[in-house]
Amino acid sequence: MVLLRDELLKSIWHAFTALDVDQSGKVSKSQLKVLSHNLCTVMKVPHDPVALEEHFKDDDKGPVSNQGYMPYLNRFILDKVRDNFDILEFNNVCWTLCFKKNINMSHFLFCNEDAFKIWCIFNFLSEDRYPLVIVTEEIEYFLQKLMEAMGGIWNQERFEEYKLRLNKKQQCLSAWEFIELVGMGHFSKGMNRQTLSMGISEVFQELILDVLKQGYMMKKGHKRKNWTERWFVLRPNSMSYYVSEDLSDKKGDISLDHNCCVESLPDKEGKKCLFIVKCTGKTFEISASDKKKKQEWIQAIQTCIQLLRLGLQSPHREARMRRRELRQKQQVEQDELVERMRLLQTANENKQRMLESMRKKLDEASANAALEEHRRKQTQSDLQDRYTLDLEREKMVRHQMEQQVAQKSSELEQYLQRVKELEDMYHRLEEALEDERQARQDEEGMRKLQARLLEEEAAKRAELEQIHLQQQRAISQTQAEKQELESERQAKETALQAAMLQLEILEKERHGALEQYEMVTQKLERAASKTKSWKDKVAKHEGLVRLIQPGSKGPQRMTNWGPAAFTDAELDLRKKSWQEMKTHNQSAQ
Repeated sequence: MVLLRDELLKSIWHAFTALDVDQSGKVSKSQLKVLSHNLCTVMKVPHDPVALEEHFKDDDKGPVSNQGYMPYLNRFILDKVRDNFDILEFNNVCWTLCFKKNINMSHFLFCNEDAFKIWCIFNFLSEDRYPLVIVTEEIEYFLQKLMEAMGGIWNQERFEEYKLRLNKKQQCLSAWEFIELVGMGHFSKGMNRQTLSMGISEVFQELILDVLKQGYMMKKGHKRKNWTERWFVLRPNSMSYYVSEDLSDKKGDISLDHNCCVESLPDKEGKKCLFIVKCTGKTFEISASDKKKKQEWIQAIQTCIQLLRLGLQSPHREARMRRRELRQKQQVEQDELVERMRLLQTANENKQRMLESMRKKLDEASANAALEEHRRKQTQSDLQDRYTLDLEREKMVRHQMEQQVAQKSSELEQYLQRVKELEDMYHRLEEALEDERQARQDEEGMRKLQARLLEEEAAKRAELEQIHLQQQRAISQTQAEKQELESERQAKETALQAAMLQLEILEKERHGALEQYEMVTQKLERAASKTKSWKDKVAKHEGLVRLIQPGSKGPQRMTNWGPAAFTDAELDLRKKSWQEMKTHNQSAQ
């Protein structure tokens, strides 16, 4: 009875919606009275007009909502319904109220009766929710059965194309859209009106009237024992037989229950393809037209008996329930998938926020590193200026030394070889200075490499640079201060090694760069030491005592050490030769 009530509510919903002209969900009380009276008449339920007035006594003048009508419908009409009324007549009453307001039959390939059958099929296959719609799976199921009933070939590709267009729109159809789909003949091209009408009738009989199988067969009489042709109609719990297929003259019923059985019989009495249906207290001998029909009828009757034994409904109703359960299961799985996707999206958004926070921290670290790099470059620039100033001073000192050596050369010709050695020393000193400059350039390259590799260790890098600057200052001091600060430099190197050990985990990938940096530092120290050594050697040679020789008779030039060994002319020649040699050496460098 629950299933019957659901199907009745669908038809009543169409009628109520048709009365709701302005689509506000409300219908006037006078219209509901007429609707209720018609429903009670067709369903053979005693109508109580006073009950409607009593039910809506708080809203006597205004319209009555669907929510208010539904309790009245359940209590005073549907609860009193029994199975003794004509369901087709009930559907026809609801159909008459709604179809003229929703569809125009002039351009359809079938008549009003066929449209009514499709409307009933829609109510049977539609989902149990309002507003009523039919989903694509049920549309495909109906169209396949319709094509099978018409003897046509089902075109799956055409339906897939239609499904794509439908999915873009709404993925379902209303009753009137469903009738229009069938009436326009999109999936029944090449079929005439009569074939389409016959196919609709066959599907309607199976789905709505529960006709599982029908056709002409010969039946043996119980009294006269003669064989008469009858039109048999098989339903889930009965097998009726009529004089003809118009069902106007019913001759009897074969009631089926779980105790019935059907068996095949051998040919006898000139009849072939025999089978017998055994019921409680009565048997029926039937002859089919051929073996195929016989087997189909036996199989269909056995199916009905098996369903009755299992307490199940008709096959197409069971199939509909299974399809709905499958859709519900798929919907639940889809909802679970949507929920999982939502959780994943939430987690992804959280990760995105974390990544954004990390990116901001990295940007801040990068800005700090850039600021630190600017400071380092400024410090490097200051060191470069100081180095340039020291280099100029060294050039001035070297120039003074060259002048002194030239003066001593003019005085001490016998020491010319030593002067040449002194020039070689100066050349080596310049090479050492060039090596020192190249070492500083290498150091600068290593510093840039360290700047890229030590983003997270800016503080340690500043400490290393400070230690390095202190080492440079210690190197640039005098030899005496170097001896005094040697212990302090060793302590700072020890601190540097300790800091490097602390960064060992983060500097595995940059270990090679640090080793190169240490090599360049050692090279710079050697170059600085070499420069100091050559300066010491030059200073040592400056103190040589000139050789005492007999003086010339001409006027002599007086120097800080006494009379000179050369005249002014000889001295000018030697100075000119010295300048040419110096110019040649500078161009060669």
